[in-house]
Amino acid sequence: MYVRSTGKDELVRKRSFGYNKLIRIQKNLMEQKKILLVEDDEMLAGLYAEKFEMEGYVVFIATNGFDGLKIANEKIPDFILLDIIMPKMDGFVTLKRLKKNPKTKDIPVILLTNLGQEDDVNKGRSLGAVDYFIKANHTPSEIVQKVKDLLKDE
Repeated sequence: MYVRSTGKDELVRKRSFGYNKLIRIQKNLMEQKKILLVEDDEMLAGLYAEKFEMEGYVVFIATNGFDGLKIANEKIPDFILLDIIMPKMDGFVTLKRLKKNPKTKDIPVILLTNLGQEDDVNKGRSLGAVDYFIKANHTPSEIVQKVKDLLKDE
């Protein structure tokens, strides 16, 4: 489990500019939308994180469902991208637990996976996913745009 955030890096770099500057930067960070990416492929997770960070989002990354639940409960992200096939806890179990938890049940979740069978898609939607994307069929930029659109509609 690790956290990536250009916002935090900016906060550290700007700290020497004085107390007032620090307060303004912290307020900016609080206004940034938070994305939780639960993906066991670290290279792919890094690629998605970079795309979201370039759009101004704070990105938290978990490499398995168990860590994803922990981060979701602690950070209460605005949106979750969730892989299905992962170690420790798969995406379906993770999604089910997210939707049962009062703190996380209203967070929109997109399943982002290589499983494309109709049964998998239906299962994901029945568990509460707002959408379901097959990784091979969508570029990271398309996924970022979809998340932006969904967050704008809230």
